[in-house]
Amino acid sequence: MSMRRVSILLLLVLLVPFAARASSRPIEVHQLLALPQPGTKIAALTLDACGGGYDAKLIRFLTEARIPTTVFVTRRWIERNAEGVRILRSHPELFDIEDHGANHVPAVIGLRRRVYGIAGNPDIAHLEGEVRDGAAAVEAVTGNAPHWYRGATAEYDPQALQVIVAMGYKVAGFSVNADAGATLNRETIVARLNAVRSGDIIIAHMNKPASETADGLSSGLKSLLARGFHFVTLSEMDVRPARR
Repeated sequence: MSMRRVSILLLLVLLVPFAARASSRPIEVHQLLALPQPGTKIAALTLDACGGGYDAKLIRFLTEARIPTTVFVTRRWIERNAEGVRILRSHPELFDIEDHGANHVPAVIGLRRRVYGIAGNPDIAHLEGEVRDGAAAVEAVTGNAPHWYRGATAEYDPQALQVIVAMGYKVAGFSVNADAGATLNRETIVARLNAVRSGDIIIAHMNKPASETADGLSSGLKSLLARGFHFVTLSEMDVRPARR
């Protein structure tokens, strides 16, 4: 099944309960990899770079461990982290750079709507600009147009999901929240990664070098490798809605 058809099916599943309520509560998109065979030990690591800095320690570990990663960056992060962009670009075989928006605005539509205290988009035009301008920034530094979009906070309202898919992007969900916005300690991150199962899509962050994300991910990912897992980027696999 093509990635676009998977995205459309995901959208339909998500919109059924909310179709008539564009102002309904934002939801997370939970997804799993579509495994080629049941039990195949495959997982996907995704990292968000919302704003802030560049976690060089984390990226150095991923480079040395040869772990493919899908990285979602904002235009704001790109503009502030030239060295981070350079390092990611120097390893195109590992890092697939995708769109996290221009200014890290949550994918919700409506005046005074917020997610975790962050203001959303007042109208559809602003959401389209957030997605489009973020994509343009990614293409400008990589030479490749992004195909995936993850909104700020990873929460969406149904109308926003419809707009993003209509623009031609696949919405990137997850099934394991490894670091809760780079706020968790090392031990908690390791525990969450120890619970990873075949097909999981992991979300974490690479923009807070002062956090414990690098140490937690390094330890937890080493354990997964020792268990026989190998990692893929989202572009390598189909995805499906999580049902667990």
